[in-house]
Order: sequence, then structure tokens, then C-alpha cells
Amino acid sequence: MARVSDESHRVTTFELFFDLVFVFAFTQVTGFMAHEHSFHGVLQGMIILGLLWWSWVSFSWLANQTHVDEGLMRFGLSAVMVAVFIAALAIPEAFADFAGGLDGPLVLAVSYVVIRILHVALYAHAAGDDQPLRRQLAKMNAAMVLGSILIITGAVVNGSAQIWFWVAGLIVDCGLTFLTSRRGDWRVHSAAHWTERFGLIIILALGESIVAIGVGASQEPVSVPILLGAAAGIMLSLGLWWLYFDVTAIAAEHRFAALRGPARASAAVEAYTYLHLPLVAGIVLSALGVEDVLAHVEDTEGFGALGATALFGGTALYLLGNTAFWRRVGGEWKTWRLGAATLLLVLIPVAVHIAPLAALALIVVVVAALVAVESLRYATSRTAIRTSH
Repeated sequence: MARVSDESHRVTTFELFFDLVFVFAFTQVTGFMAHEHSFHGVLQGMIILGLLWWSWVSFSWLANQTHVDEGLMRFGLSAVMVAVFIAALAIPEAFADFAGGLDGPLVLAVSYVVIRILHVALYAHAAGDDQPLRRQLAKMNAAMVLGSILIITGAVVNGSAQIWFWVAGLIVDCGLTFLTSRRGDWRVHSAAHWTERFGLIIILALGESIVAIGVGASQEPVSVPILLGAAAGIMLSLGLWWLYFDVTAIAAEHRFAALRGPARASAAVEAYTYLHLPLVAGIVLSALGVEDVLAHVEDTEGFGALGATALFGGTALYLLGNTAFWRRVGGEWKTWRLGAATLLLVLIPVAVHIAPLAALALIVVVVAALVAVESLRYATSRTAIRTSH
């Protein structure tokens, strides 16, 4: 019998080790989109990211239910790590199989289905005799089976239809799970573990963005523009970190810990399971934009539509996701962040026609100004929240 967690449960070193395969997978997604360098490739990359997110978040629920570093759970998650790593290796061939070897799309699809099946089996074991939770798992299993059939079908048919099969598979799996999770039959035993788990995935995504900066910079000879671009990219990542961790994550943890039972489960589903995906997607897209800047850092002509949209649109998506997350947990809209997101979207046409390095400098100025305004305007409440942590 798996040991059920309680409110004192915290993130274990094994969970951190487990997350490392997802860091590699996120890096592969950014590399895939950079290689494709098209809006079609970005769409494909976001579909892959959706599959990875649904895999990761499913095991975050399991890790809150039980101690995954013990007994059968440790062996089960070790198998999942292997499956995730295999899926990550297949990402470059996710939509176009390379000559020779195994079929890339099918390897990725089968790996994803194996991950989902392992999750179902391990969660059923962890649920024990908790009948409401077992009924909730049965509903999720139906969504998983339907979604998996569509994912496998898409890999088999390949071609232009693959995208639509994979989108449909994600919508079915994620959508039906959401619709059947509204009663709050899921269990969130430890608020501290839950919020720390999602904070760590944001950190890992930001770490991937820093890796993308390094990858982009290492492809070019060291020069003043490269150094300026790398510094600006780090400053952008720092700004994104600040906007989540300086106050928002702490205040959200306080609000979330005060909830109990179905109210906590509902907030976990909506604010974390679903509304954290735009945060991660925004980070990955902005990393793609920074990598594109560094690849063309010497250019004085226009940045181009793809790079500008990834950089400014990705950062705007992060701000919008951040705002929606706080609206669900804190009950208020972060108006300054909504305004900054709107400004970034408006600036995309401007960024298209200016030099890449100038575009990166512009977005750093906007994010830095947002951080400064919020830090000054809400200085008192910020201090109160941070000192009570």
C-alpha cells in the first residue's frame, strides 16, 4: 500500500531528479522551433509542449497524493523518466521522420501513451481504498484512452493530418479531464508541496531559456553585440522570474494553503494545472525569440515577423497567464501586467522592422519598467507579504 501524503509533505530530491528529463525535453522543443523557423513550426512546437505539460502535471498530482520516492512509486517514476527521455529524443522527428531508424512520430506518440498508462496504473495503486478518488480516476482514464487513440492515429497517418489528430487528442484528454474535475474529488494533501512543485517547473522553464541564450550565443564568435544580447536575454529572464516569484507565488501559496477539501482541489485544477501552461509556453516562446536575436545579432535590418512574435508575443502570453493565475487564486486582476501585455502585443509590428538587438533591448525596458512600477506602487503590501513568508 502506498503511503498517503499529509500537509507536512514537501518536494523530494527524487522529484527534482525526475524533472531533469523535462528540462531536456523543453530544450528540444525550443530547438525544434528554431530549426523549423516558421509559424507552422511554432504551432507544432506548442503541440509537443502540450503533450509534455500534460505528462508532467499528471505526475505532480500523483506526487502530492503519495511519496513517489518510496517503493513501487520510485520504480514506476524511473520507468517514466526513461519514456520521457525517449520522447524527447524523438522531438526533432515529431512531424517529419528522418531517413533510417524508427518512425519518429510513432516513437514520440507511443512514448507519450506509455507515460499516460504508467500514470494511470501508479495513481490507481496510490488511491488505495479512496472510492471517490478512484471514481475520479476512472473518468480521467476514459479521457486518456480516447486522447491516446487520436495521438497514435495521428502518428500513423502522418502528413498534414497529424497536427489535427494531435490537437484533437490533447483537447479530448485535457478537456474531458477538466470537465469531469469540477466536483473536487481530487486530493491535494499538501499545499506547500503543490505550490513548490509548480514554482520549480517555472524555474526549470526559465533555466531552459537561459540554456537557449547560451546555445544562441555559442553559435557566433564572441563580440560586443553578442555580449550585449546575452546580457539583455538574462535580464529578460530575471524580469520574468521576478514577476512570478517576488510576490505572486508567495501570496498565492498563502491563499492556496488556506483552502480545504473541494475548494483547494478546484483551485489546484484551474489555477495550477491549466493556467500554468501559458506561463511555461510564454517562457519557451520568449526563449525562442531571444535565440533568434542572438542568431542575427549583427543584423541592422528588421527582426522579422517570426522572431518579433515569439519574443514579444511569448512574453505577453506569460504576463497574461500570470494575471489569470492570480485572478483565480487572489480574486483580483493585475492591471499593470494586463497593460504591459497589451503594450507588448501592440509593439510586435514595431519590433518586426527594427534591428533584433534593438527589439530585445525594447522588451527588456518594458519588463524592467513593469517590475519597477509594481515594486514602488505596492511596496507596503509587497513587504508585508514577503516578511510573512
